[in-house]
Amino acid sequence: MRTRMCVLTAGVLLALTACSSGGSDAPADSTTGSGESGAATETTEIQMGVLPIVPSAALQLGIDEGIFADHGFDVSLETGQGGAALLPAVMSGQLQFAISNPLSIMLAQEQGLDIRMVTGYSHSNAEGDDVTSVWAKADSGIASPADLAGKTVAVNTLKTMGEISIKEIVSKAGGDPDSINFVELGFPDMPAALESGNIDAAWVPEPFQTIFKDSGANLVAYNYQETMPGVPTMSVITAGPLAESDPDMVQEFVAAVDEVTTFAEDNPDKVRATLTTFLDMDEALANKVLVEHFGAQMNEDSLQALSDLSVKYGLLQNPVDMATFMP
Repeated sequence: MRTRMCVLTAGVLLALTACSSGGSDAPADSTTGSGESGAATETTEIQMGVLPIVPSAALQLGIDEGIFADHGFDVSLETGQGGAALLPAVMSGQLQFAISNPLSIMLAQEQGLDIRMVTGYSHSNAEGDDVTSVWAKADSGIASPADLAGKTVAVNTLKTMGEISIKEIVSKAGGDPDSINFVELGFPDMPAALESGNIDAAWVPEPFQTIFKDSGANLVAYNYQETMPGVPTMSVITAGPLAESDPDMVQEFVAAVDEVTTFAEDNPDKVRATLTTFLDMDEALANKVLVEHFGAQMNEDSLQALSDLSVKYGLLQNPVDMATFMP
C-alpha cells in the first residue's frame, strides 16, 4: 500500500470561490492479483488530505496495519499546508477525502460549497489535560485568561477556533476580548517567539504544548475545554458530487476510517510510535505527547457551542443547523 506524502500548496489549487461549482473526480480503480489463486481483486485508489499534526498519524497507522487494504482501498496521504489548501482540493477532485476542523467546514458550507462531513475523527478532552492550550513565559505574569487582555497572542491562523475560544475565555474572565492582539505564526516558530518576547502567549496543540511544559512555561488555559468541551478537532470530509455519484464507495471508506479510529483509540502507543516516521518526531518527545481521542461519534453540544461562538465573534453570519451538519 502506498504511503507517499505529497505537499499541496495553495498556488497549485483552485481558490475556494472557484470550486463552488466544480465537480469531484471519481477515485481510480485498479486490479491486483490475489496471490496463490491468481484471481483479480479490485482496489480503489484514494488520495486523502491531511495536516502535519499529531492526530493525522492515526491514518498512517491505518495504512501500516492494513486496515484500508482490508476494505479495498489503496490510500495515499497528501499533506496540505493548511485547511485553505485541502478544501479546494477536495472540491476540485484532486483529493477524494480530507480531514478538516469543524469551523472550516461550517464556513465553507455557509459560503455555498457542497462539502460533506461524513464521519468523526479526532476529539479534544472534555476534562483533565486537553490537547490544545495557551502558554506564556514563566516570568511573564500571565497566569490566567484575564491576564491575556491587551496582550499579543500567537495563533497559527487568524479567525479560527483558537482565536474565538481565546476571546471567549477572556470575556468570561471579565476582560475585553477585542483588546487582544492576535498574530499569525506557525506552531514551530512559537517557542522561539515567546522566549524572545515577540509574543506574550501562544496557542498550540501537541507536540508544542509538551515542549512548552518541559520548558517550564505557564499553562494559561485549556481554551477549548473552557468554551466547547469535547469539541471535535478534526472530521472527515468529501465533496457532495462524489458522495452523490458513488455512495457505496463513500460508505465503505467511512467504515474503513471508523475502524482505523477505533484501532487508534485502543492503541495510543502505536500512534505515538508512528509519529517518529510520520512527523520525523524525536522518539522521547513522541512518547510524551498527549494523543487525542479518536472515534466516529461527535459531541453535538460542543459543535453547537462552536457555532454560537462563531456567530458571536463574527466568523459566521448565522448559526449552523446541526440536523443537516451532522453526518
